[in-house]
Amino acid sequence: MLVEGDVEVMFLQGTPLERSLRVRRVTGGLDLCDGARVLAEAREVSFTLESPPPVSIEQAEIATTAFPRFVNHPIPRCFACGPERAAGDGLRIFPGPVAGREATYAAPWTPDASLADESGRVAPEFLWAALDCAGAFAVNEPPRGLALLGRMAAKIDRAVRAEDQLVVVAWPIALADRKLVAGTAIYRGDGAVCAAAKSTWVLTRSGFASG
Repeated sequence: MLVEGDVEVMFLQGTPLERSLRVRRVTGGLDLCDGARVLAEAREVSFTLESPPPVSIEQAEIATTAFPRFVNHPIPRCFACGPERAAGDGLRIFPGPVAGREATYAAPWTPDASLADESGRVAPEFLWAALDCAGAFAVNEPPRGLALLGRMAAKIDRAVRAEDQLVVVAWPIALADRKLVAGTAIYRGDGAVCAAAKSTWVLTRSGFASG
């Protein structure tokens, strides 16, 4: 990670693919730049988040069977939740509602070996990715429009290893018009929190049809 500790990232513009971008160090963090344009800002923060009680792996396995598989998934090849990603290609985290837990979504996740370094430890960027999309389902299901990530603060408390049996849990924090705030956390099977995030999603004005 280029910024150590707890970090908040604000996404200002879309990030182009297949061309080099520049990382610029600034006071307290980094900017991601495309020429003179600042695409995203990463800043060191003091971040706390009260996570809900853990969801068991068995509960998560039941919840994922109710994953809302859209007729027209807005981003079917999303690295985190895209249903068109094959095993080992994307994270394939498919959160569904947890029975008896209002507005709580969960999915089991076993990180693929390709996400880990030589010691077997999963790289931090993949933990950030795992904390990403689940929050959108907790605050925008059934969908009222396409929700795009605007801001995300995260912290990693414990290392995660490839082939660990984990649960990704998401819950709503605040809903205000087009701004939706969600919490997400990655739990070990024993209930310990490995990583957590607070994310702000923004509803676009053009929606999409769900199945």
